[in-house]
Amino acid sequence: MPLSTRGRQAGPTIGNNRKGGSGRTLVACLLVSLALFTVSCRFGDEGPLAAVRGAFQTVTLPVRYLGATVAAPFQGLGNIVTNLTADQATLSELRAENEELKARNVELEEAAQSAERLQGLLDLRDANNLQSTAARIISGSGDSWGTTVTIDKGTSSGLSVGMPVATSTGVIGQIVECGPATSTVRLVTDDNSSVSAMIQSSRAQGMLVGTVTGQLELTLIGADQTVSQGDVVVTSGLGGVFPKGLPLGEVTSVESSPGAAYLTIVVEPFAHAENYEEVLVITSLTEEQRATAEDIAAADAQDSSSVASQGSSDEGEDGSGADGQSGDEGQDGSAQDGADAGTTGE
Repeated sequence: MPLSTRGRQAGPTIGNNRKGGSGRTLVACLLVSLALFTVSCRFGDEGPLAAVRGAFQTVTLPVRYLGATVAAPFQGLGNIVTNLTADQATLSELRAENEELKARNVELEEAAQSAERLQGLLDLRDANNLQSTAARIISGSGDSWGTTVTIDKGTSSGLSVGMPVATSTGVIGQIVECGPATSTVRLVTDDNSSVSAMIQSSRAQGMLVGTVTGQLELTLIGADQTVSQGDVVVTSGLGGVFPKGLPLGEVTSVESSPGAAYLTIVVEPFAHAENYEEVLVITSLTEEQRATAEDIAAADAQDSSSVASQGSSDEGEDGSGADGQSGDEGQDGSAQDGADAGTTGE
């Protein structure tokens, strides 16, 4: 065999040297990694590797902070570019979805408020054991001739003239006209309205009447009675029209004129019809919701006391007329009975 041929076969090639070097490097890296992993597992955060890692992080922290600061504007610019390059169809779809969500939110809010109002009516009905039916206010009227609202139920729903009407916060009025499908409710603030009432704390009996100014006045409360601002006024049950104990309003002012037999009391109503949509029509009264014989006797005694006080202060000039009024109350049960009957048209 020629000498040149034997030399090629015996000597290593350049390719073989490269392959052998790469293999040795890979093995060395694996051995180093395994050793570092073993040391890290053995020493944890307290070993030499942890110290090296902490030093490296300390050295590179300014560089990383600078890199984040420099990259922030470019990230914002990227978002702007993405928004600008969004196709018009996507933007229109997002707008439509946003409007739909807004409308849905309004519907849910309205439903929640309606449920809250209806729950208030149910609470009033259950707390007072009322025989009643719910109705909705569909229109209102306020003018120099009176103050009324119209509800969406009438005789076909079992309603009739004289039935009291209340909201979740208190009495608002009484039915004065009744058609097949609608009814007219005269509000307690109307100057033709009157409701037998009493001070809840002292049980002093009186008559809550509307005025031409839209205020409520509690009349027939004797000057010898104790009434304070903030006192709650409720229905007394006299006359058999309104159930006993329903809230009417709160006393806002009390005045006593020299020589007057009765106090001048202004009351702010709890319920304002313009703030409500649903109402409760009280269709009948139970026996416990009517004024008792003791209530009627107390009202008569209170009237007699006021009459006697007025007769004494006026030297009997007005006493005979007041005594006559007291006699009429004895025949009818009380002055409040007559006023309620007049309100209902009975």
